[in-house]
Amino acid sequence: MTDRDHVARQYRDDQHLATRISVWHPTADGRDPATEALAAVVAGAPHHVLEIGCGTGAFAARLADALPDAAVVPVDQSAHLVAMTATRGLEARVADAQDLPFADDAFDAVAALWMLYHVPDLHRALAEARRVLRPGGTFVAVTNGDEHVADLRRDAGGGPVLTHFSSENGEVALRAHFDDVRRDDLVTRAAFPDRDAALTYLDSSQEDVAWSLPRDGWPREYAGHVTVFVAR
Repeated sequence: MTDRDHVARQYRDDQHLATRISVWHPTADGRDPATEALAAVVAGAPHHVLEIGCGTGAFAARLADALPDAAVVPVDQSAHLVAMTATRGLEARVADAQDLPFADDAFDAVAALWMLYHVPDLHRALAEARRVLRPGGTFVAVTNGDEHVADLRRDAGGGPVLTHFSSENGEVALRAHFDDVRRDDLVTRAAFPDRDAALTYLDSSQEDVAWSLPRDGWPREYAGHVTVFVAR
């Protein structure tokens, strides 16, 4: 998950990301991880917000709408995704999570959604997030658990994705940099109308696996396991 060449291929454009996002639905009681993350950021009424790994800018745009008087700064290491984010009217920048080009204590809130498992040096990235965050500010990170859509992967001949920043180990990593860490674990749903849709989803990760799925039993749903961490 942290191989730089693989990550660069994955996010050279937004096609693979869009494929993965498209299948996901909220929890049984209607909770969406990104909306929970948004609420956690907005709760602190921040004036300066940084999003690390902004992707297509969808979350940054939601932040800007929810915080019209705040300065929202989205960054990503993909120039293509930064350009896409800029089309939303946001001042996006190319930046590496491990070496953020901002002064100490520059932001009231920092968000990192589904991206810390890609960072080669996780603790360097967390130290950078802590550095640019003012004392008392809020850091919000969203990640997946080891069993995230793992049943689909097993059915298709693969196995779970284990990362260095997951629901299982993320709290320990965060506590090395933040005094107060809280978590909200959510079980989301991935819905596939047919076998081809599920294979397209699996192929979007560009892994070296010959995926194979049964031809019957569709449509199907598989569980997603997501954690929203809030640290101060």
